Amino acid sequence: MSTPVDTPGTTVAQRIAQALPRLTRSHRQVADYVLEHPLQVATLPIDELATAAGVSVATANRFARALDFDGYATFRAELVRGFESLVAPVERLRGNLEHPSTVAEVFATALDESRRNIEATRQTLDYAACEAAVEHIGKARSVYIAGFGASGWLAGLLQHGLDSSCRDVRLLPGVSGVTHAARALMHAGPEDVFIGLTFPRYLTDTVLLAQVAREQGCSVIALTDRPTSPMAPLADVALYCQTETNYRPNCETSVLALVEALTSAVALRAPDPVQSARRTLQVLRPWLHGANGLPRIDGIAARTAATSGTAALNGAAKKKKKASR
Repeated sequence: MSTPVDTPGTTVAQRIAQALPRLTRSHRQVADYVLEHPLQVATLPIDELATAAGVSVATANRFARALDFDGYATFRAELVRGFESLVAPVERLRGNLEHPSTVAEVFATALDESRRNIEATRQTLDYAACEAAVEHIGKARSVYIAGFGASGWLAGLLQHGLDSSCRDVRLLPGVSGVTHAARALMHAGPEDVFIGLTFPRYLTDTVLLAQVAREQGCSVIALTDRPTSPMAPLADVALYCQTETNYRPNCETSVLALVEALTSAVALRAPDPVQSARRTLQVLRPWLHGANGLPRIDGIAARTAATSGTAALNGAAKKKKKASR
């Protein structure tokens, strides 16, 4: 299972350990809950913590003071340290709920966020890094792509975009889990490229696979949000994308825009992009609505319909030819 990279500080846990001999039974009840659910508590206001721990609000506040904090707000601020990137989306959502918006306002805000993130990404993009990324991908024997959580969908779109331009593109996440992805990378080498997508909240799966890829000698390309990302130190080339949003952990729109820009550049650098596009069209033709004048038919039936349709036309032509003799 994917787990976050960030680890919390131990200051609160140490204070609890030091204060334990003098804590009352109800305070110990709160302490047990805090130690078992530190990330959850970091996002809770005092009344919700009191309810979760089964004590009064006054007891929860006295517990914080028993740990030598000025009050619950100071205690919670200390607990949050080390969890900032994890709890930030929850805090933003809580703030939005405190100031209700109409559906129209949410739509407008979300679309405006997407526009700002795309523009910020465009303005800060390192085009030398873009050139290097396209060169690495174009020369690669195989391209391995990894992304988990929400980035898994983006990784799939990247694979889809590169598939017609590259010789071999492999999407590592699958039903067998990350261990299967690691095994697949054991066949990789210096002629190959690994592309990892990860954004807050960063997942260890992508980072660990990047480490495996480096050990195998692969070039590593990172699509992430900032130089402090855990993927950045592992990357030969890093493309950064702004993903700030008020409603979700990340804005995926800007990442998708970057993915489309990357796949477009790779396609145009392919040896014969027009011929490649023609081959793709020819392969997909039986499934395209309106192709060969056929009505829309879903699935494999389209190929059969295309074949039978051609046969029917040939048969009609033969009958007409016989009739004219």
